[in-house]
Amino acid sequence: MNMDFTRKLPIPAETKEMYPLDEKMKETVKTQTESLMDIFSGKSDRLALIVGPCSADNEESVIDYISRLVPVQEKVREKIQIVPRIYTNKPRTTGDGYKGLVHQPDPEAKPDLFRGIIATRELHMRAVRETGFACADEMLYPENYKYLDDLLGYVAVGARSVEDQQHRLTASAIGCPVGMKNPTSGDLSVMMNGILAAQHEHDFIYRGWEGHSHGNPYAHAILRGYVNRQGVTHPNYHYETLLYLADLYRQWDLVHPAVVIDCNHANSGKNPFEQPRILKEVLLSCRNNAQIRNLVKGFMVESYIEDGNQPVGGGVYGKSITDACLGWERTERMIYEVAELL
Repeated sequence: MNMDFTRKLPIPAETKEMYPLDEKMKETVKTQTESLMDIFSGKSDRLALIVGPCSADNEESVIDYISRLVPVQEKVREKIQIVPRIYTNKPRTTGDGYKGLVHQPDPEAKPDLFRGIIATRELHMRAVRETGFACADEMLYPENYKYLDDLLGYVAVGARSVEDQQHRLTASAIGCPVGMKNPTSGDLSVMMNGILAAQHEHDFIYRGWEGHSHGNPYAHAILRGYVNRQGVTHPNYHYETLLYLADLYRQWDLVHPAVVIDCNHANSGKNPFEQPRILKEVLLSCRNNAQIRNLVKGFMVESYIEDGNQPVGGGVYGKSITDACLGWERTERMIYEVAELL
């Protein structure tokens, strides 16, 4: 192969032995995950709000951000379940540049995957231990999921991964809600195929083992907009698209029809300040149509301490070094306004 093998990395079981969860943390994750399952199965009429930085680039600022969500969650707990985003594998469209915490625990230093694996687990553990949240992460690399499977309350499969068979099969083995994004082309049948695969049982090779998955009934859709052949972004959160998706769910005969609306990415044209407006527009659609209300289970919002973004090494605490985010003050106001609308 045209590569150098630097060193053998610890397997997930070894990493968990080095950094184990105590009983209180296990119970926190279990309680949070079951509560989310109730939302996606329709047992609870609360909404899930998956909110946080585009990428988890700095442990202290990420924990600072999540800690600010704690008192907010307490005030809106009857209507909203907050799931903080800790996205430790940040893909770039070209594969070049900063790839996330698991690659570079220090964004200004060289990649160090051994340190990255440990930093990723430690960050999720801190969030559970210090804030009581079981958080969300994106499954960019299916073989890495086992490093965090005992910590996560929610998993997302991205627009460029949803067509990949290994992502689909691994999603079928995950024990928490998994959102499958529509591909960048916008073809909803691709996403529906991903959900169908994730909800069924499979036999497949995983980390050198022959395994049998039991299917994930909580696999669901995430609408994030799309890009046409001319490179122009188009949203797909509008009333008509949501009715169409509800009809697709009936045609495909899938359990627990559900969608999360990604308020950023192509839905906002990557303008983070559009996210509160998009969220409120979807809630209006929910109010006007029972099918849509039963389908929409939550929202995804990219948010950090400071508005906007900056280059790697920009030096502004709590400001994204990847996609632009909604700042804390606007985010807090948005959450309270949404709770009032519900």
